[in-house]
Amino acid sequence: MTSLLGRAMAGAFMALLAGSAVAQNASTNRVDAMTDWSVFEGQDPRECWSVTTYKESVNTKDGRVVAVTRGEILLMVFYRPGAEVTGQVAFTGGYPFADGSTVNVNVSGTEFELFTEGEWAWPATPADDAKLITAMKRGTDAVLTARSARGTQTRDTFSLLGFTAAVEDAEARCSS
Repeated sequence: MTSLLGRAMAGAFMALLAGSAVAQNASTNRVDAMTDWSVFEGQDPRECWSVTTYKESVNTKDGRVVAVTRGEILLMVFYRPGAEVTGQVAFTGGYPFADGSTVNVNVSGTEFELFTEGEWAWPATPADDAKLITAMKRGTDAVLTARSARGTQTRDTFSLLGFTAAVEDAEARCSS
């Protein structure tokens, strides 16, 4: 269960992500690409982020593979100096997550948990972000398993090829 402070931070973070996701959808501000990851930079507010989309997605319901319509499925790391955001991992599964559910992240055998609100999920604390980013730098892929509000189980696999270069580039762009 997240703390009250965590919930308050979640609300602020949701506002941050909403603007960034919209910016990315209409963005022409991609500044670099590293294998499977891209780097974006925005000026108002000042923000930098690395992002990728899935390589494989499997959706199941009642143990059977099903076809579902989902929005964008993205894994990101944000830097926003004005809000003191330094390496915030975020995932959007392209659907509203089940209330009270979490997203399981498996990075090359190491497990992490993301908390959900609406269509977004993120680690509970900045320390958890740092641990996940370290694992992603060392890993080859990240598998995110979640449950939608409609009860569909999703399993999205993301390549981590180029992750280290992209996240370090995004961090450097927003540290100056």
